[in-house]
Amino acid sequence: MPEVRLIGPEGQNYGVVAASQAMSIAQQAGLDLVEVAPNSEPPVCRVLDYGKFLYEKQKKDREARKAQTKVEIKEIRMRPKTSGHHRSFKVRNARRWLTEGKKVRVRIRFRGQEISYPEIALTDLRRISEELADVGMIEQPPMMEGRTMLMMLMPGKAK
Repeated sequence: MPEVRLIGPEGQNYGVVAASQAMSIAQQAGLDLVEVAPNSEPPVCRVLDYGKFLYEKQKKDREARKAQTKVEIKEIRMRPKTSGHHRSFKVRNARRWLTEGKKVRVRIRFRGQEISYPEIALTDLRRISEELADVGMIEQPPMMEGRTMLMMLMPGKAK
């Protein structure tokens, strides 16, 4: 690294200087020479306190993690023979979760010979998605996964 683009301790631009000269400027200031953009031509270096730089970077990362929203996924499980009453209170829970901004996975589990009639589960899932159309929309359409049929709903109105 024969020459670098140097930025001083107060943010002033020194331009392109020799690496040895950049080191001496950093030593005179009593600070560290840190390479901030190694891929540019020539590499960009900055004169700063490295410990403070790391602290600020960690602080920024923490704030960014706080700002992230983690979407929670709730699940309702049924069988093809689930009665209308049971389905209605499970749909009521799903409605509450969708209004809270959570995703809802609807899982219909087949046992024994029930797997021969996937259309029953398909109509159940279609009915559930129609009941919840005002608070959520289908993110993942119904699909088979082993002995279960899944559908994923996400908050928001259907278009």
